[in-house]
Amino acid sequence: MKKVVLSMLLVGVATYASAQKSEVSKAKNTWALASLSNNKPLDVTLKSLEEGLKATDNAIANEKSKDMPEAWSYRALFASRISFVDSLDVTNAIAKDKIAEEAIEKAKALDTKGAEKENIKEAEQTLSNALRNRAIFAYNKKDYKSALQFFNEVTVKNPQDTSTFVNAGVTAKQIPDYPQMITNFKKAIDLGSKDAESLYSEIISTTFATVKDTVAGTALLEAAIAKYPENPYFTGMQTDLYIKQGNVAKSQESLSKLIAKDGKNATYQYAMGDTYYKQALDLQGKRNKIDPKKKKEFDEVTAKMKGFIDQALPYYKKAYELDPKMISALENLKVIYAFKDDKVNYEATKKLLDAQNGAPKK
Repeated sequence: MKKVVLSMLLVGVATYASAQKSEVSKAKNTWALASLSNNKPLDVTLKSLEEGLKATDNAIANEKSKDMPEAWSYRALFASRISFVDSLDVTNAIAKDKIAEEAIEKAKALDTKGAEKENIKEAEQTLSNALRNRAIFAYNKKDYKSALQFFNEVTVKNPQDTSTFVNAGVTAKQIPDYPQMITNFKKAIDLGSKDAESLYSEIISTTFATVKDTVAGTALLEAAIAKYPENPYFTGMQTDLYIKQGNVAKSQESLSKLIAKDGKNATYQYAMGDTYYKQALDLQGKRNKIDPKKKKEFDEVTAKMKGFIDQALPYYKKAYELDPKMISALENLKVIYAFKDDKVNYEATKKLLDAQNGAPKK
């Protein structure tokens, strides 16, 4: 009787082990059917996927099948697909992320022969797509904080995914979280984004105007100019910065490059005129403080003033010629002609200004 009992027990164990291996087969069959049924309602699809995942639960719970690479690779496939398709229950989708990640790691460790390589790769891609879709879904619902969290998770898992860094930056701007916006756009630039030029424009203007970090903004501007030396916007910003800093030589050097690229830009012509005109105004302030008895010193300062004014004049004239609506150019020309005692040009300029301002003709 003992032998019979023993024999029966052995048969029972073998049958049980076979049953557990059949769970893997069941999972495979369920996956094959799920892959062929792409147009079913969400609830039907999820039910089928959950059944397949349940089959892998049973397989990995048994000593005889828990180390089968396919048990884990199919577990990863089911969990990642549920995460991808379940757009209604974010909590469930996130829970399946963790299951898929664990299964992928386990499958890689067990799959020494590479038989499950394609399944593992598919699960990883599906999981990545699930995260991205979740981020986009949250963004479309205007849940920008959640969207940013999900986009950031994608960038951690796929650090070479340039487009997701851009999406994360756009989302951060909506919050607004400008430091994160800048960090993500910079990463996209470093990865060679095709939109790097416009991304530079975005982070430079934000750093200067919103974050108000002149040091960081200057560094970004220099990097942008080094990469895009022909971009007039970057050079123009650098010129404005030099002018604000009082660095006349640098601003004139920068403006000369801009004018060489686009001599018909009235703003560049006007800005160049300003670099000379403002120096003349500074000298005028100094001259007003000179003792009238010190005629030689007074005349020397006056001569320098005239020199700067003569240099400013053609740029203001060119600016107005290019843009007849540039009243600021006319106003400066009127002051210059008054200083030079050029009555003819002064009157002509005054008439133009009066016409622009709607003054009655005399």
